Amino acid sequence: MHNVSQQQAAEATPVSRSENTRFWRDRRFRDMECLTASFITHEFSPHSHDTFSIGAIERGCQVAMIRGTREHTGPGALYLINPGEVHDGQPGAPEGYRYRMIYPDMEMLTEIIEDVTGRAFNGSPSFARQLLTDAPLAGAFNRAHRAIEEGAATLEGEESMYGVLAAMFARHGSDIIRAPTHAEPLAMRRVRAYLTEHFNEDVGLEALAKVAGLSRAHMIRAFRKQYFITPHAYQTDLRVRHARHLLRNGATPTDTALACGFADQAHLTRHFKARSGLTPAVFRAG
Repeated sequence: MHNVSQQQAAEATPVSRSENTRFWRDRRFRDMECLTASFITHEFSPHSHDTFSIGAIERGCQVAMIRGTREHTGPGALYLINPGEVHDGQPGAPEGYRYRMIYPDMEMLTEIIEDVTGRAFNGSPSFARQLLTDAPLAGAFNRAHRAIEEGAATLEGEESMYGVLAAMFARHGSDIIRAPTHAEPLAMRRVRAYLTEHFNEDVGLEALAKVAGLSRAHMIRAFRKQYFITPHAYQTDLRVRHARHLLRNGATPTDTALACGFADQAHLTRHFKARSGLTPAVFRAG
């Protein structure tokens, strides 16, 4: 596990002294991204991840929207968010909240399931509910997360985190990833595919309306209804997700901004932090 340098810690601390983040990648878990954060005023824009987003609230309250439903979450709450699920989050109380998160990829979660069951897992792991309350499991997750953050011995850290992830899937998992494609209107699938292909280009409403075969206003309403996000926000999220890949592989924030279609580094930083709670520099160095 990488230690956080003084420079990283300074970059990771927002303007409020009560807000702080610690981000790292843990080599024991395929360089899994890990986050410990306290937020008082920071509000996450609607976004998604290529990985699972798994975590628990330690104190305070967060308000989060996922699949069109807004919920308050506090201590004892779990986040079991599948890859590609659009969600947001903001403080639900004046004192804000503190939480712990990990971002395991599909291969890692599948490997854990196979290790625990002793047999091949042929499906795609997913969770049926994204926001739920399971105080014992949330407590176990926080203890496991704290252990790897504090540099616990290899066996202790791996055993605790693997155990809690296996328990999460046993209690709340399913073997088929939610696949809305078959139920999605064809027009919206075309728009989403077009945005995915042209995420770094200056795409206009007229082009998207033409792809959908709908009026501009109708296309926006239909896209939001289907994906719980506007076309522009979805394109921005695609840009940020691609930026994460480039930064993880060592690209500079300046080069990343240009490659992903952002006007400049400041533009990238604003949108990146709004969706991750981190600046590109801290994410790159973690």
